[in-house]
Amino acid sequence: MDPVKPVPEDRAAEPLTEYVQRVSRRVRAFDRRRPLVWDLHLTGLWVLAALIDASGGWRNVAHDPDVPVGLVLALSLALSVPLLWRRSHPQVALLVTLPAALVNAWSGAALQAALLQLLLVHHIALRLPLRNLWWAVLLVTIPTCVTVARYGDSAGSWNQQVGSQILSVGVAALIGITVRTRRDYTEALEDRARRLETERDQQGRLAAAAERARIAREMHDIIGHNLSVITGLADGGRYAATRSPERATQALDAIATTSRQALGELRRLLDVLREEERHGTQAAELAPQPSLTDLDQLLDGVRRAGLPVRTTVQGRAALPEGRQLTVYRVIQEALTNTLKHAGPDATAHIDLSYETGGAVALTITDTGHGGPAPAPSDGRGLPGMRERTSLYGGTLEAGPRPRPERGWRVHLHLPEESPQ
Repeated sequence: MDPVKPVPEDRAAEPLTEYVQRVSRRVRAFDRRRPLVWDLHLTGLWVLAALIDASGGWRNVAHDPDVPVGLVLALSLALSVPLLWRRSHPQVALLVTLPAALVNAWSGAALQAALLQLLLVHHIALRLPLRNLWWAVLLVTIPTCVTVARYGDSAGSWNQQVGSQILSVGVAALIGITVRTRRDYTEALEDRARRLETERDQQGRLAAAAERARIAREMHDIIGHNLSVITGLADGGRYAATRSPERATQALDAIATTSRQALGELRRLLDVLREEERHGTQAAELAPQPSLTDLDQLLDGVRRAGLPVRTTVQGRAALPEGRQLTVYRVIQEALTNTLKHAGPDATAHIDLSYETGGAVALTITDTGHGGPAPAPSDGRGLPGMRERTSLYGGTLEAGPRPRPERGWRVHLHLPEESPQ
């Protein structure tokens, strides 16, 4: 087996990196709350730059320096103001700038503000489906073709002008795609982290619910059985008090013994819960619980309560603690139901067979009244026994015995243990 590689400790980020990330998060958070503020600032910056260029610098690169100043100002505003909608409606903004770009190319003004169309292409690649890039590239390239058709090679050969424009558009689109890919990847990671956190919380709640169900089953088995035995002993002691004081004393002794046994089991269960809470781990759930070695003590208590029980055991018990507890609890629940519902003069018989590989076959029958048994919906009683049985892939059947026989029958089968 390969040795487990140690996990390197997380390295602390550089102070400058942490500062940049912190500032970036604040800027993005402010932009999400008030997007119009950032849009106005950026648009105002580019409008100011366009107007500064229109004040005279445009003549240095113009094909026709005699273009009217009023037209230059109008074109500068038409090419820069639509940037205000670059994030919400980049397609519309690009279409709005197209007439100004065509006039700019035809008139020979060659304003630098026409390059702001590349920013709109960037936002189309960043925010819209990529199929929109084809017509966006076409719209931005048309003014260059108009310049080549009207002024020829005065600004360079036609392939240089068109190629340079296509390259600039490609770079703007590529930057937008890169930023978009990184943003989508980050959002996917954040969404996965949120889902994992939600799943962790759900698993915690499910584990807590399962633990509550386990405690409810244990409490039901301990208290329900022992109280049934104590009730039977108390009834018998009451009838024997006037006729046989010795039998009444024996019944009181049995009540005291059964009560102490129930308290002991409850204390063990509570000790396990305290250990789990103290150590923060799931302690051995079944370790302090009864096993098949305690079966004789259980049967003695049932017999003292007035229910004769016969047992037939085949094979040798060599089961793990979990399987032993399951068999013990099924016998306990079946005998408790017999005490409660079978009526007077009922008897019970336990047929227990230990098979190879940890398999167990258990049949419990009684000669009571039979009939349908209650089916509680709270997970206790026989439903709780079925849950215990299903943990080991077994089956539990419970129901009236077939006629002409009377009484009730519970059958448990646990298959062989799977090899680990």
